Amino acid sequence: MTIGVWILGDQLWSEQAALRTCEEKGPVLFIESAQQGQERPYHRQKLILVWSAMRHFAEELRQAEWLVTYEIASDFVKPLTNWVKAQQITELRVMAPNDRPFAVFLQSLALPCSLTLVLNNHFLWSDAEFQDWAEGRKTLRMETFYREGRKRFQVLMEGKHPVGGQWNFDKENRKPPSKQLQPPEPLWFEPDTITQEVIDRVESEDLSNYGAAQPFRWAVTRAQALQVLDSFIEHRLPTFGAYQDAMVTGEDTLWHALLSPYLNLGLLQPLEVVEAAERAYHERQIALNNVEGFIRQVLGWREYMHGLYHHADHSQSNWFGHTRALPDFYWTAQTEMNCLHQTLSQVERTGYAHHIQRLMLLSNFALIAGLSPQAVEDWFHAAFIDAYDWVMQTNVIGMGLFADGGVLASKPYAASANYINRMSDYCKGCQYNPKVRIGETACPFNFFYWDFLDRHRDKLQSQGRMSFILANLDKMAAEELAAIRQQAQNWHQKHQPVQSD
Repeated sequence: MTIGVWILGDQLWSEQAALRTCEEKGPVLFIESAQQGQERPYHRQKLILVWSAMRHFAEELRQAEWLVTYEIASDFVKPLTNWVKAQQITELRVMAPNDRPFAVFLQSLALPCSLTLVLNNHFLWSDAEFQDWAEGRKTLRMETFYREGRKRFQVLMEGKHPVGGQWNFDKENRKPPSKQLQPPEPLWFEPDTITQEVIDRVESEDLSNYGAAQPFRWAVTRAQALQVLDSFIEHRLPTFGAYQDAMVTGEDTLWHALLSPYLNLGLLQPLEVVEAAERAYHERQIALNNVEGFIRQVLGWREYMHGLYHHADHSQSNWFGHTRALPDFYWTAQTEMNCLHQTLSQVERTGYAHHIQRLMLLSNFALIAGLSPQAVEDWFHAAFIDAYDWVMQTNVIGMGLFADGGVLASKPYAASANYINRMSDYCKGCQYNPKVRIGETACPFNFFYWDFLDRHRDKLQSQGRMSFILANLDKMAAEELAAIRQQAQNWHQKHQPVQSD
């Protein structure tokens, strides 16, 4: 009887569950599939990151005396089947994939051996544990889940009570940017020989992908990812909190951790990241708002989003019935709206934007403009370096677009240009006026915001936190509201997408 392990591209940890079940170091398979790389027009830096990290991890396992086979192939099925036969595998073990479509694909395989899916151990909460938490609850709010996680893992706790006397210091972490901001430089890496070979492959092959392949500076090994974590704790966490919602022209990363790509690949584990931040609080007296704000993103949002994804399938949710196509500028960054131009140009260059750029610019615009949730989620999944099905369905369809009708959020994250003007410097370099709602200089975020409220007034009235905002809509003159409706229609007619993506 021969047991083989197939390691997927987001399971790159020596302690991952399938490897841990093996009593002996036997056959291990990696497959770098061109077909998978073409499933969407993935960002070139995403392909480089995943394939380079896979190749590096395969080499680490070889050094640890596993019998590693690494296949660069057109698809998964042929090299997998050939390997099973060549190695005389009788049982194939795979750590259960996070993404639902790949789990379905695995179950569809007709292999000449048995297939065993081993429970995924890359998250703090298993699927079953999240289901137990969710069972019987009328609402599944992140704040409740986060507090439960704090208690369960004894993070920032003093007995049964939170350190500092409160659970959440978010109010201290919403400062608009000032002219004196001097964020520290993030830790980047120059490509080694293995990474350069992957870059050459991605650039030379016609994979019909999106974004710039170079400069590529992301970590591709666990050792490098641990260096990024240490650098964040040392240089960025002490001032992480206050300006984590700020957006500044020319500043791609500010104080953000840049750890999500490595967590999502398995190069870092969530508990070690959380414990590093908590240790810094106790040993270095870093202000609690910085540490708690960061821990909430990992112990709270990340675990919560993963749990919700497996709790229910929201992939086709469309509570508002939005059907408009994605404008071309999401791919080209060619738009007169400076906030979107700056952010989309950054995504095209790096595959990255921080959470407020994603939520309050890219998703907010898609929501108020009435874009199809599925088209928007497809774009996010393709464009971002840390994107996976489990990540983007919950974050985009649920949180960003409120397409689940309030399962995740208590109200839509819809905002006018006033928010962008307050939390960024983008409006200063824009041809549109953030204070104008109609006319040639009106910011599209303004007329779309009020048009969105008007279009969905009946549905929004059922969301208790929207009553104050809808009261402001009622105060608007009928003539102005009619002009807003017309300007929204004119914008859509002018920006009909012409490319097929």
